Amino acid sequence: MAAVQRRGALTQIELAGVTGLSPATVSNIVKELTAAGVLHTSPSTRSGRRALQVSLARNLGLVAGVHFGNRSLRVALADASLRVLADQRMPLAPDHRADVGLRRAALLVTEMVESVDAGPEELLAMGVCIPAPVDRRTGGITTVGMMRGWDGMPLPELLGEELDVPVVVENDANLGALAETRFGAAVGHDPVVYLRVSHGVGGGIVLGGQLVHGRAGGAGEIGHVTIDERGPICRCGNRGCLETFVGAPALLGMLAGSHGNLTLGDLIGRAVEGDPGCRRVLADTGRHLGVAAANICNLIDPGIIVVGGRLAEAGDLLLDPMRAVLEQRTMPSASGPPGVAAAALGAAAEVRGALAVALDTARVSGALGVGP
Repeated sequence: MAAVQRRGALTQIELAGVTGLSPATVSNIVKELTAAGVLHTSPSTRSGRRALQVSLARNLGLVAGVHFGNRSLRVALADASLRVLADQRMPLAPDHRADVGLRRAALLVTEMVESVDAGPEELLAMGVCIPAPVDRRTGGITTVGMMRGWDGMPLPELLGEELDVPVVVENDANLGALAETRFGAAVGHDPVVYLRVSHGVGGGIVLGGQLVHGRAGGAGEIGHVTIDERGPICRCGNRGCLETFVGAPALLGMLAGSHGNLTLGDLIGRAVEGDPGCRRVLADTGRHLGVAAANICNLIDPGIIVVGGRLAEAGDLLLDPMRAVLEQRTMPSASGPPGVAAAALGAAAEVRGALAVALDTARVSGALGVGP
């Protein structure tokens, strides 16, 4: 059960490999749990061969994941095997108010539950990720001014009252790190560093399979690592933070005089097409990221660095300069610098992480109906 809950749908052969049980034993257990209504099986194909895919039964309930970005909201609904049943995005105004965003999220979740012909009682828990450090105990933002209009808001209580389910709130890069470690590019690696590079810059660290939060939820905040002590003032109040050099306002501002008003999508698209100015901006961004990431590497020696967020869509135009700097600035090792990979889950990494922590919460609370 733990293997299916953690990894989602698996074939019986894959279950045997994960659990160490024999295929015959797995087959017998699957038959028993399917008959009991706990598991669901369906025909599948792996490497051209027919197989039986095993997942948690739909009647065990649903979980929701919500990702608040700087300018957008994404909501997903999944079953107890983390199979996504519905997924929707909508824009948000810059500096949107917390109460407005939370109401929209609750409304979208309610509509999604109805769209899959389920009742509100089938929703077991919700995971929410936001682009700011979060206190694990309260679910509130710990750094004042990071999200204007959100400071001091009791986020789990507000959403819990709207939907009457347990709500866990986490930093978005943390949940991206968790999702890539469990389901994406970092499977089998430890420790894992995840960088989310989009309108802002965030980071998450997974050590021994667990997220590293630090004293007040600020662990992994690579966007606020100082790379120039005399640099521009950052929204956090410090000078010369990484985000002031590689966040969207800085990158697009550098191109405004020569290229006019661009979006991040325009920047990436033109760079891929060969525009020299856009390529130079991405190369400089990769080098800045490499400098900041090298400091983390020399502290925790990660097995892999995964880069997500919108800028990861630039691929090696961003990652190759980052790799070159890491090779120069990390402590020499017989195994070389850590690998750098684009997020396998792409833009869905954070919301997939939110679904995962929602399922973990449901399992621990006993709402899932099976043991932890």
